[in-house]
Amino acid sequence: MRKIPAILGLAALAAIGFGGYAWHLDGRGAMDEGDVDGPLQLAGTPAEQGKYLATAANCVACHTAPGGAEYAGGLPFRLPFGTIYSSNLTPDADTGIGSWSDDEFLRAVRSGGGGGGRHLYPAHPYATYAGMARNDVLAIRAYLASLKPVPNKVPAANLRFPYSQRWLLPLWNAMFLDGRRFRSRPDHDAAWNRGAYLATSLGHCGECHTPRNAAYALQNGRALAGAVTQGWKAYDITAGASGIGGWTRADLDAYLENGHAAGHGAAAGPMKEVVAYSTSQLTADDRAALVSYLLTGATAAATAPAPVATDSAGGTTLSAGRGAKLYAGTCAGCHVLGDRAAGADYSNLAGARTVRDPEGTNVLRILATGSPHGLGARVGMPAFSQGYSDTERAALANYVLGVWGHLPPTLTPNDAMRARLAD
Repeated sequence: MRKIPAILGLAALAAIGFGGYAWHLDGRGAMDEGDVDGPLQLAGTPAEQGKYLATAANCVACHTAPGGAEYAGGLPFRLPFGTIYSSNLTPDADTGIGSWSDDEFLRAVRSGGGGGGRHLYPAHPYATYAGMARNDVLAIRAYLASLKPVPNKVPAANLRFPYSQRWLLPLWNAMFLDGRRFRSRPDHDAAWNRGAYLATSLGHCGECHTPRNAAYALQNGRALAGAVTQGWKAYDITAGASGIGGWTRADLDAYLENGHAAGHGAAAGPMKEVVAYSTSQLTADDRAALVSYLLTGATAAATAPAPVATDSAGGTTLSAGRGAKLYAGTCAGCHVLGDRAAGADYSNLAGARTVRDPEGTNVLRILATGSPHGLGARVGMPAFSQGYSDTERAALANYVLGVWGHLPPTLTPNDAMRARLAD
């Protein structure tokens, strides 16, 4: 008998969800033309503007499968509750968005309601894109419409119950979708507001760098405080001591342009793609604006980079243990110990947060997957998941964290296994 109230309650919640979803669309959704123009104020045709905006939003990274055509979708996203696949954004009428109206595209981008009334999962960052100006969204559509249509029917989502029930997504929207457009703040200059728009709406930094709750909604009270996404740790990028408060403007600009900043390490994993496909392609002014926003309130002395390791760094005996032997035989050729490392550029580990993270998330992840040459990087790193066991990679990671981060050896083979299997 207890099933009946539960079903009625679920139905009531769904009704509330649909009502809330309709309110989002009618009140502040696809037809809301408040703040029609975004703060970027781009020149050129709508399609030309849209190409730049799609680059700033890094659309191609998520909507291109390995070996597939750009924007044709099919890239798998393995989430805690199953796997979904990115949509085909080419103008193919059958498998892409060629038959969508402007309003359908607007709803998909900013409210999660795609063509044909099909609700999108919030792995598509529509809760963040909700801040985008109408004309910017339509400019992206104009650019996508200029691409060659690519027939590509992406696989259906494979999610466990109840996440497989798309009809419940309006309830998620009613609970977690704010839907308000970005508004420039008059107490800041135009450059800061451009940077804010890039970070909080178009560039959707928070989608990786903000923790999520059990319903996969962003915990906006902890915006940009760091999170784990697809097995990689996206670090705290707030402006305080725990984040990027110790970075100079030149440091952060260099990192966003080149994927590397002296004393802070090099980008890897998803961040490497962000640099290659997005931030390195921004204009110098827009990249400086993004830096200005992210470093708001930071002080130059908020954090200090870790010292370059020497042969007795932190009292660690570098010649002892399995990790030391593995490092000497495999890593030391590029990641040189001692003062010589100062000239190693991309391979210099001194100061990198990767090696100062007690959980060793990204050290273990990069040992498992590598960081291939390309994507804008001048150097690459091979994966060690085949030639080295989980035990060996854990020992190597413990050694790296001990030498470069002065941390105790706490990582286990199970940690290395989870990093190898993470997605």
